[in-house]
Amino acid sequence: MQPRTAHRHDLSAWQHAHNFAADRRSAERRTWIVVGITLVMMVGEIAAGWWWHSMALLADGWHMGTHAVGIGVAGVSYWLARRWSGDSRFSLGPWKVEVLGAYTSAMLLMVVAGLVAFESIARLLKPEPVSYDESLWVAGIGLVVNLVCAWLLHGGHDRGEAHGHEHDHGHAHGHGHGRAHSHDHDLNLKAAYIHVLADAATSVLAIGALLAGKVAGLWVLDPMVGLVGATLIAQWSFALIRDSSRILLDREMDDPLVAKVRQRLESDGDTQVADLHLSRVSGSGFAVHATLVADAPKSADTYRERLRGLSGVAHVSIEVNLCPGGEQGAASPQDERATHTHHPRPHSH
Repeated sequence: MQPRTAHRHDLSAWQHAHNFAADRRSAERRTWIVVGITLVMMVGEIAAGWWWHSMALLADGWHMGTHAVGIGVAGVSYWLARRWSGDSRFSLGPWKVEVLGAYTSAMLLMVVAGLVAFESIARLLKPEPVSYDESLWVAGIGLVVNLVCAWLLHGGHDRGEAHGHEHDHGHAHGHGHGRAHSHDHDLNLKAAYIHVLADAATSVLAIGALLAGKVAGLWVLDPMVGLVGATLIAQWSFALIRDSSRILLDREMDDPLVAKVRQRLESDGDTQVADLHLSRVSGSGFAVHATLVADAPKSADTYRERLRGLSGVAHVSIEVNLCPGGEQGAASPQDERATHTHHPRPHSH
């Protein structure tokens, strides 16, 4: 019996990188600028609170610190995703590091909402004197700073595409790349943006409450506004937790793209999709893994061609199976070589 020799063919046509994420360097740079501004504001508020003996300013300074940490998480996530972009240990690229960063930021926001609500209730139960003049000055400066940071982060939204390449090869287990043309949503940047918006919203509400307290003596508005701000922050953070956790858990089989992929693959009236999985690999792109069964199966390349140009498809893996009793190789000699027969076996997902 002749010993089996290793293939010496060039495999580069079947091999490719799996980094589907858009270029985030602009967003990363802007995020770190916002972190720097937020830290400066935090130090200023803490110093002012200590100098004027204002607990309100001290509390707001540390509140700014929590946002600096949250926005810093976004910056670290961008850096890690960029650093690991060529790491082969990530089967479909490290893009989900950004989503994990968004989830972490959202959890920090939820903690901030809880702390603000706790402090507001404590002030309602036990009122304390408020240094209105100093607090108004600092709240006004904080609002300006937050608006500048919001402008910086809004300008950092990348409208990049996750570019891929189609690979043509005749194997039943085929892999290929599509091109995701839809807008590349950046949850990581959205998390940082919400941190800034939360600060801006609470600053606006605080200015109104402080003015009412100073002019009309309505001190109760200050803690009430705190509760309103905590509710807003909790709502925004919950929405972000929901969106990011859905991606992290691959709970996206209700996406409209699923039906479109199935329809295209089954367009010949013979082929049936026995198993289909979509997993997000970028803000706008999915990896498609499909198991097909047909009486007269085509090549994997034929099926993959049906998905070409479909927006949102960034990577395709096709498994072709001959239906028991079907005619193997009905399409062409090339399809005969490309089609593998698999005996059905029970499996679960």
